Amino acid sequence: MVDRRPPQPSAGQAFSAPSAGRPGSRAHPAAPPLPRSEPVRLRIPAIGVNASLARLGLDRTGALRPPPEGDPGVAGWYGGGTAPGSRGTAVTTGHVDTRAGSPGVFYRLGAVTKGEAVEISRSDGRTAVFTVDAVEVYDKDSFPARKVYGGSGRPELRVITCGGPAGDGGYRGNVVVYATLTAVRGTKTG
Repeated sequence: MVDRRPPQPSAGQAFSAPSAGRPGSRAHPAAPPLPRSEPVRLRIPAIGVNASLARLGLDRTGALRPPPEGDPGVAGWYGGGTAPGSRGTAVTTGHVDTRAGSPGVFYRLGAVTKGEAVEISRSDGRTAVFTVDAVEVYDKDSFPARKVYGGSGRPELRVITCGGPAGDGGYRGNVVVYATLTAVRGTKTG
């Protein structure tokens, strides 16, 4: 039987013990923050992701709405928060798979490793290049919201999808990629 579960991050991809509770402690120096600009595309070359980004909002309970289920190849970003590349923590998300079991945009997110790049193309013509600091998986019942969504005052990115063990109700956890803005390509348009 073939194992069709998405890859999960290894313990070696988590934050090291001294910075485990402080995601703002990064191994990579941050580039200066950019002014706000809508993100349009997300690329993770190491795992072959090249996806358009849909603007997402919150549902009535205050949870981030997922990207459209009908297009599992689209990722989303929280439009009410920090834009990727600006000062603060920008949040992106996408499906790991479909209800039918087909891979989603972030099926291989758990295979991302420290030091790899996440690129966000922006509507101002610039590309914000983030370097992965850590990849962790959390149980949904003990999801560390402050650690994941909190920021260090630097331009940071979180890439989130479902993960961990799967049960009757779906996945019981989330895979979270933590990354810091380390470079900017392109020039401002307009």
